[in-house]
Amino acid sequence: MERVRRPTGLPLRPVGVRSRSLLLLTDGDGETRQMDEGTLSAERFEEHRAHLRAVAYRMLGSLSEAEDAVQEAWIKAARADVSGVENLRGWLTTVVSRVCLDLLRSRKSRREDPLDERPVEPAVRLLRRSDPEAELVMADSVGLALLVVMEALSPVERLAFVLHDLFAVPFADIAPIVDRSPETTQRIASRARRRVRDQGEADAGDRLRRFRAVDAFMQAARDGEFATLLSMLDPEATYRPDEAARLLGAGTEMFGARAIAEAFSGAGQWTQAVLLNGDVGVVLAPRGKLRLVLTVSFKGDRIAAIEAFAEPERLAAVELRLP
Repeated sequence: MERVRRPTGLPLRPVGVRSRSLLLLTDGDGETRQMDEGTLSAERFEEHRAHLRAVAYRMLGSLSEAEDAVQEAWIKAARADVSGVENLRGWLTTVVSRVCLDLLRSRKSRREDPLDERPVEPAVRLLRRSDPEAELVMADSVGLALLVVMEALSPVERLAFVLHDLFAVPFADIAPIVDRSPETTQRIASRARRRVRDQGEADAGDRLRRFRAVDAFMQAARDGEFATLLSMLDPEATYRPDEAARLLGAGTEMFGARAIAEAFSGAGQWTQAVLLNGDVGVVLAPRGKLRLVLTVSFKGDRIAAIEAFAEPERLAAVELRLP
């Protein structure tokens, strides 16, 4: 069988390692194939999966994206020769970190690329998903406030901060991943640490409170708790849907807390609070299909404005991850 080409970016096999023999393996379809004895086994990879998922989650802030990153790392690692790798855990951390860096850069690129002449809508990335128990366990282990703060970091800053400050990876090992010198990598991590500290003291706390408020508002809507909805809305609150949202049944333009509370009471099925490009909002995604996005603005501690959009072009600009 033809040997699979080594993926670019993975370490080359050290010179002087003894010649490898070939093993005959049978895959799930019963087909026999050849496998180098230096190839990483699934069992050895599984020993490190929990660690790799923790690294990916802290970089990406999304459990499903972290799972995707770990799976991509497994695909890359399974094709590489690891016979000369002394520290498999560290090597796999490097592989998954590179996958995460590519995902972060891709996410940032999608946010910045214009769509015709229309302003780009905020990218959507779920903080809570249809498996809330697993998501909340991970969020609690990191701290939701920290995840919110790290949204302001660049991909390289985020990777350097996570690997060094949260997993104690030396700067000399991080530097090749971000294509910087160890000294520059240390400065990047220090800058990221200052931004996390400064923003954590000011802005992240506010965003976290707003996120929890929106989550509570939608829960009250689903439960039909009119009084709770009314108390969370500014007396002069507004609701404005675009034409596609109106056609979808998202209502018409409304003014005043009472009108909005009456409209939302008993509604909100299939909705979920999300982080919208560093701020908060709501998505309507029945069975994983994005249909509607709500952006939410606050006046003090109360919701002052809700805007709904469902135009296909605007939804297409939304970065969404659902199981």
